[in-house]
Amino acid sequence: MAAAAAAVAGAGRGGGGGGGGGGADPGPERSRARSWASAERSENRRIVCYPLRRGATEARMEPGEELEEEDSAGGREDGFTAAEHLAAEAMAADMDPWLVFDARTTPATELDAWLAKYPPSQVTRYGDPGSPNSEPVGWIAAYGQGYTPNSGDVQGLQAAWEALQTGGRPITPGTLRQLAITHQVLSGKWLMHLAPGFKLDHAWAGIARAVVEGRLQVAKVSPRAREGGRQVICVYTDDFTDRLGVLEADSAIRAAGIKCLLTYKPDVYTYLGIYRANRWHLCPTLYESRFQLGGNARGSRVLDRANNVELT
Repeated sequence: MAAAAAAVAGAGRGGGGGGGGGGADPGPERSRARSWASAERSENRRIVCYPLRRGATEARMEPGEELEEEDSAGGREDGFTAAEHLAAEAMAADMDPWLVFDARTTPATELDAWLAKYPPSQVTRYGDPGSPNSEPVGWIAAYGQGYTPNSGDVQGLQAAWEALQTGGRPITPGTLRQLAITHQVLSGKWLMHLAPGFKLDHAWAGIARAVVEGRLQVAKVSPRAREGGRQVICVYTDDFTDRLGVLEADSAIRAAGIKCLLTYKPDVYTYLGIYRANRWHLCPTLYESRFQLGGNARGSRVLDRANNVELT
């Protein structure tokens, strides 16, 4: 199974060159000298393979990434735009250690204990004596057994994007799509935003189980921010141009018990720092999924936002 999470690397962060292997790359995986496992062992407690990885290349997530949906447009008092702030926050989260459950190396029987130990509503972004983590955590992630990170040629994509802006050519959704295809930056993600608490933790547990059981490939959730606010769960697919694959992931998410609004965003927009209310008036969201009780066997109605057409 190709890994599905070209991970939403923070916009502006370069990914690997066009390498082989299917699967989105959620963030640069640099191993951290001190893992949670070693920390736990030093306290005479046993914990299995949930390393706190710095910039986990394998499952990238952004704790503020899609908060642009709630952010106000325009500039800020410091002269930077909301999108620039979001991009900076996303990059910082990618580079900080991640809490990862990797089904490729960890028995599935350990998942429940890991979920109980690190509920996203309790794990804090910058660490806290009263939370499960005392150090910063960028994302909490789950990797499926078939996950193989591959973000495409992100550096080439970003260089082409700079040249495109300098050249003064019109920038349209079709332009972004072609750039993504040319540089094989094809991953995308379904996003859901939930307030900290039981519903968030329950939703994340359902998604993580679906990943470990092979119904989804890779997912991540942001830790709780110091200022509160909703947290985001990202579920990745390999190819945003594969509409059937995107819809299948939506079905798997609904089957995991998720009933909130979902939106789908290609990673090309994230890598290029294109958020809501951008200067090109581009809509980064391709699809919107709303839970539907009864009637539709899929459990949701999916809307193609660009064309305002219902797909299911």
